[in-house]
Amino acid sequence: MANSVHASVHALHVYPVKALGGFAPPETAIEPWGPAGDRRWLVTDAEGRALTQREQPRLALARARALPGGAVRLSAPGLDPLDVAVPEPVGTDPVHLFGSKYEAVPAGPAADAWLSGYLGTGARLLHMDDPAHRRPVDPDFAHAGETVSFADGFPLLVTTLASLDALNSLIAQGGPPQEGPLPMNRFRPNLVLAGTEAWAEDDWRRIVVGEVSFRVAKPSGRCIVTTTDQATAERGKEPLRTLARHRRFGKRLVFGQNVVPENTGVLRIGDPVTVHTS
Repeated sequence: MANSVHASVHALHVYPVKALGGFAPPETAIEPWGPAGDRRWLVTDAEGRALTQREQPRLALARARALPGGAVRLSAPGLDPLDVAVPEPVGTDPVHLFGSKYEAVPAGPAADAWLSGYLGTGARLLHMDDPAHRRPVDPDFAHAGETVSFADGFPLLVTTLASLDALNSLIAQGGPPQEGPLPMNRFRPNLVLAGTEAWAEDDWRRIVVGEVSFRVAKPSGRCIVTTTDQATAERGKEPLRTLARHRRFGKRLVFGQNVVPENTGVLRIGDPVTVHTS
């Protein structure tokens, strides 16, 4: 059933390098594996294990902005920016992400030195050269052939302003220490919607945003990254403390929905949204 709600796209976010800050374009192309250029780059340690804000909260202070042709510009406090071109796919190295092994193309010594200097430990930057084949969507929730970039497990994360407002109200009722209100960037969404009711996304099965249709795959279980202030890299207790009290679904603390594109197209700020609950 399609619900007649007056929802629309409030914001779009693209994060070229997983775990780094991204940018908010007025429009973005949607590919089968997510927004164009989203999380096609991954930071690892010297042994190829993924480094995210879980292990390195200071990654929140670094930024990655897309450049033409898939290149990225890295910036961070105390360092000169570095432009990194898409590496030639002459060979891949294994990378380990969430317990699984994938292949990616090394960005080269300049990018590695820049990241290592910033983090104070050996680090590398690698690029996903072939998102159509490198990494499948979580098989427990995937349809045949669906793939994803280096995002946590699904092509896009959708959140709503109404649910953030509701969560911040719950945080305010929770007593000291008072950490709210929290900004949406704690949740690192790709697509932020306005005009819905709080927590309405719990019942969504499919949404059509502008010219693109998305299958709602599963709620987004949240981790310690959401407790990391994206402007200071300092950690607190929220929102996990409040999610544990009010938004626990089994073992997961939930905020937002993971979705998979059913077709390609372009999303734009202000695009209308149609919600299907069956």
